[in-house]
Amino acid sequence: MTTQGFVASHARDARFERGLRSFYEYRDLGIKTATEGRVDAHVIRAAAGTEFSSQPHLHKTKFQLVYILKGWIEFEYEGQGVVRLEAGSCVHQPPDIHHREIGHSADIEMLEIVMPGDFKTEEVASVDH
Repeated sequence: MTTQGFVASHARDARFERGLRSFYEYRDLGIKTATEGRVDAHVIRAAAGTEFSSQPHLHKTKFQLVYILKGWIEFEYEGQGVVRLEAGSCVHQPPDIHHREIGHSADIEMLEIVMPGDFKTEEVASVDH
């Protein structure tokens, strides 16, 4: 039996911090440390009082899943067009898919799981349909 990598994260201890996007706050769930960087998981919510802006981009990932906990968000995806996700919706974003956020509700809250934990984000010229 091993306990290496075990982690439990509780809402009562939640700390949200600014991260990749300035208009969001991120709650680290401790998964990146527990998996030695193989996987990252965090809860993302809108940062009050910040202006939204999103450029077309891609993420250098092997796996990326977004599950909407609260509110709504709209993305534009390469080859898919506009996709609206609401509470209970889930999307798998394939590696290197061009996308951009179009907008979100003030109460947006989502769970994101990404492999690897240290992935790169690159801006792209457009989101082609």
